[in-house]
Amino acid sequence: MDRKPLFDIIRRIIGRPFRQNEVDAIDRVLDRGIADPVTGGSGDASEMHHRSIGPDGIALIKRFEGCARRRSDGQFAAYPDPGTGADPWTIGWGATGKGIGPGTVWSQEQCDARLEADLVRYANDVDRALGDAPTSQSQFDAMVSFHYNTGAISKATLTRKHKAGDIAGAAREFDRWCYAGGRVMKGLVRRRCAESTLYRK
Repeated sequence: MDRKPLFDIIRRIIGRPFRQNEVDAIDRVLDRGIADPVTGGSGDASEMHHRSIGPDGIALIKRFEGCARRRSDGQFAAYPDPGTGADPWTIGWGATGKGIGPGTVWSQEQCDARLEADLVRYANDVDRALGDAPTSQSQFDAMVSFHYNTGAISKATLTRKHKAGDIAGAAREFDRWCYAGGRVMKGLVRRRCAESTLYRK
């Protein structure tokens, strides 16, 4: 069965791209004939309602990631990590990973599409790591930016302190993550300061 028409209809109804957990839940319904399409048979409707990053968080990420290395032809070239001078190579709005290295070139549309997908993925990671811990939108946005840059939300003391309700202690943890290649990076110091300020907002 070609599922694209169904997904296209649902996407138009909800007025935004799908989150990965929503795609998975719909696929389960279609694959298994699950009676409850909202919960996917799990009895837990929360899996369809992950928190999303807000405008302040997106603006912060865009400000510090930038969409760098634009060429004269309007395309964007990958560049090496400033701390190591090599891996991980980055392109667009801070995208890294498989297929990104010397010689990788993307259009603006590719950069923007990857950013949109990454924002959903990193927000879902943060949501899972926080569980049911009380979290304001500003705190959530700050932690998504932190995770977008470090990938460390599941292991950071910041997360543990936030979940324990130690908001002041969690806010101080941002400052510890300002190293790259064993050196303090001024750009990371500025970013952690901005994230900490947003977290305290």
